[in-house]
Amino acid sequence: MSTDDKKQEAMDLVSKAYQHHMRGEVDRAIELYTRSLGLHATPEAYTYRGWARSFQKDFDEAIADCHRAIDLDPEYGNPYNDIGAYYLELGQFEDTIPWLHMALKAQRYESYCYPHYNLGRVYEAQERLELALEHYRSAVLENPGYALAIKAVERVKDKLSLHAPLHGAR
Repeated sequence: MSTDDKKQEAMDLVSKAYQHHMRGEVDRAIELYTRSLGLHATPEAYTYRGWARSFQKDFDEAIADCHRAIDLDPEYGNPYNDIGAYYLELGQFEDTIPWLHMALKAQRYESYCYPHYNLGRVYEAQERLELALEHYRSAVLENPGYALAIKAVERVKDKLSLHAPLHGAR
């Protein structure tokens, strides 16, 4: 099999794996992502396999897969965001922030709304509401239909209005 044929078959396997993944067939998806990587390693296959592993709460392996993806293509933004999201799930907020900022700087990334949203989640959890609101609003600017971000903007605006001092109060 030629190198081009291996690459094509590997990408076909990633596509099949993704379909299984979206149907909730995570074990089968991981198996297919792994087969794809055996034919031709791509940052997408590593990132998606990591994402599938995160569904099993195997965050250490998910993070390791994202590092492998970054090693193959440092400009691919998805694994940076995913590492940040995994640290966020683990409650390791300070570890989360630099990864999400790297995702925002990645040249090959189509979904900057996600690292903005995740930064909003971190800052909201830390009660840094102004920063949270800024990132949630940026997520909505990047993706005006992003319902979770839209709700987050309203939620944080409500929190901020509760914390605002009353005008004229003594």
